[in-house]
Amino acid sequence: MKILVCTDGSEYSQKALKEAAIIAQGCNVVEAAVIHVHDPAIDSTFPYNESITPEQMENFQKMMEENIKEREKILTKATKFLEGKNIKTRGILKEGHPSHTIVNVAKDEKFDMIVLGSRGYGGLKKFFLGSVSNAVVQEVENCSVLVVK
Repeated sequence: MKILVCTDGSEYSQKALKEAAIIAQGCNVVEAAVIHVHDPAIDSTFPYNESITPEQMENFQKMMEENIKEREKILTKATKFLEGKNIKTRGILKEGHPSHTIVNVAKDEKFDMIVLGSRGYGGLKKFFLGSVSNAVVQEVENCSVLVVK
């Protein structure tokens, strides 16, 4: 069995990691992978125009670099959690629409199960982005999905 665990660093994704660890320890898991998908549309709020100063552009670039480091930290923390449970794990860091990317990775790499939290983003972001877990359940084919609450 191959398990793909989704993380965004939220409380719900931590619960999904714990459930994935229980499944992996109780089943014949050949591979466990943790995926973190960043939607670049979230960062596209910088108003590009001629009035931007070099200092503003430099600050924006620094912010983007910090975002990349934060995403890498989220992924590393999640993989270390599973490895701490003696589960061989690899990390997958992707950019794109979260649900589409998760579904495509699961399909392309022939994962048997996707485990993800029922929520990640909240409030206004959820309104605009929709529920990733709901979209994954609707889009995925030939793969089981466990949504953890």
